[in-house]
Amino acid sequence: MIEIVRPGMQATIQDLGRWGFGHLGVPEAGAMDPWSLRLGNRLVGNAEGAAAIEFLLGGFAVRFRCQRAFAVTGAPLDLSLNGRPAECGQWQFAKPGDLLVAGHAAHGMRSYLAVAGGIDVAPVLGSRSTDSLSGLGPAALRPGDVVPMRPPERRAPAVDVVSSMVSKPPDQIAIGFRWGPRDDRFTCSAKQTLATATFAISHEVDRIAARLTGPELEFAITDDLPTEGLALGSIQVPPSGHPIIHLANHPPTGGYAVIGVVATHDVATLSQCRPGTRLRFRPLTRTRSASWSGRWDPARDDLA
Repeated sequence: MIEIVRPGMQATIQDLGRWGFGHLGVPEAGAMDPWSLRLGNRLVGNAEGAAAIEFLLGGFAVRFRCQRAFAVTGAPLDLSLNGRPAECGQWQFAKPGDLLVAGHAAHGMRSYLAVAGGIDVAPVLGSRSTDSLSGLGPAALRPGDVVPMRPPERRAPAVDVVSSMVSKPPDQIAIGFRWGPRDDRFTCSAKQTLATATFAISHEVDRIAARLTGPELEFAITDDLPTEGLALGSIQVPPSGHPIIHLANHPPTGGYAVIGVVATHDVATLSQCRPGTRLRFRPLTRTRSASWSGRWDPARDDLA
């Protein structure tokens, strides 16, 4: 087991989410940055979808109650193990009683602690993820919580050190998206604005969605829409005209028009962007994207 000494601003257990239950009103949830979760699991010899601990902006500390390999990925931060410097993006080993302390993140938002074997809490609908919207899965972690771990798998890690952590973002990032399904409810001017103007992530951002500041998008049709399904990355526009991008814990349905849907890998990019980050939307017409994602991985360079 590991003991939560300090959870920081927010620490939750996450895997790759509970997919396939949208028709029952159940969101996917799962890691905000699934690429970093997969990387951490590869470093400690787990299956890529094993459960780990996601924590926000550092300020996190745990004590190991048994010996176990671990790795920290995602937003880079200062690590120490029993007061001695430790490294992000690297296979490491803790002994019973060892204290792992993570300082504040230099940039980015979310980091991941993966342990050999993975976190062992009861799955709900096939996932161990905490879902802050529906309340499914384990509660957010608190000081003194003791978290069980599964036995390590009998296989070597796929890699023992990586240099590809979340990098410092440029002054402005490009976000790829597909039009629809309700772009016909907006004026041509609104669509041109979305594809050319600069927006910024507001302070209204959490695991559910990110509200953007910037120019308003004008409606061509203002009639109410029936409630319909929402996909991960949906760019929903409420009556204010200011877009909202839905993230990992998004609701499964909504009644505002969706003008477009952000490419999945760029949703992960957004999860590591702090309030105030400026962004431009770029319509995707090909099967490849070159937007910044904190690090480039051709296996993830898709529009799924």
